[in-house]
Amino acid sequence: EGEDYSVLTGELLLNKMKKDKSVVFVTAAVPSNVGFPKENREKAGNQYIDVGIAEEQAVAMCSGIAKNGGKPIFGTNATFIQRTYDQFSQDVCINQSPVTTILNYSSVLGLNDVTHLGLYDIAMLSNIPNLVYLAPTTKEEYLAMLDWSMEQNEHPVAIRTPGSTMISDGKEVTKDFSKINTYEMTQKGSKTALIGLGTFYSLAKEVAAEIEAKTGTKATVINPYYITGIDQAMLEDLKKDHDVVVTLEDGILDGGFGEKIARFYGNSNVKVLNFGLKKEFLDRYNVEDVLKANHLTKDQIVADILSTL
Repeated sequence: EGEDYSVLTGELLLNKMKKDKSVVFVTAAVPSNVGFPKENREKAGNQYIDVGIAEEQAVAMCSGIAKNGGKPIFGTNATFIQRTYDQFSQDVCINQSPVTTILNYSSVLGLNDVTHLGLYDIAMLSNIPNLVYLAPTTKEEYLAMLDWSMEQNEHPVAIRTPGSTMISDGKEVTKDFSKINTYEMTQKGSKTALIGLGTFYSLAKEVAAEIEAKTGTKATVINPYYITGIDQAMLEDLKKDHDVVVTLEDGILDGGFGEKIARFYGNSNVKVLNFGLKKEFLDRYNVEDVLKANHLTKDQIVADILSTL
């Protein structure tokens, strides 16, 4: 119920198409999931392309469109990105083609059968050179990221839509996304820093509030935005007055975002706690059970943090 990321995507792209004939939206047989039901397809005309169940074709073609001056956007479900890993790496990222990719249902909170899990995209995509992979936390951030990605021509960009109910804070996004791998500290505290990626940024804020209630000490909260890199300057500065850095990510831990942070602090006295999902195939699961099994509830995370202080 309520607003939906696919509807927002369709509205923004149709407006772009009206003003700019070089904008092309490509999908692989999931048009409605990414904002293009029948009425939007008709409005888009030949600026809309559905290649059928052929993600490899979609991504390779988008690279060609971008290299020839077009503005291609590829939209699909995160679970299908494994089919076109080669084209992402070989066609798009080696050539630094400015292709925008929108990945839906990239979350433990999304599709839940074993062949449609959106849990592995971070580990798969975040380790391809040249790719900028973004994780918005709100409607406003998502729209700002999508707008920036379509207008820039230096980077291949993917955007991971949050898996939870849409959050809209009404704030104007002034961040310059071209300053790659620069995080935002949204609350300055001490002792504990919480880095909440995408969907789990709101969980990081809840944990911070609970820590302050229990200890009287305000925790630092960080919105990293960028899945594919680390903000070395900010992470280095945290060493001055923080004992524990906590990462929260809506994906598997192996090869994921948190491990990059842990590696940075490996030769320091800062402890790092990585919260995410273990590497496994789940099938038709209960979300609450999975979150609890992976210590991803607010109370579990707070208890784990306090045990280290």
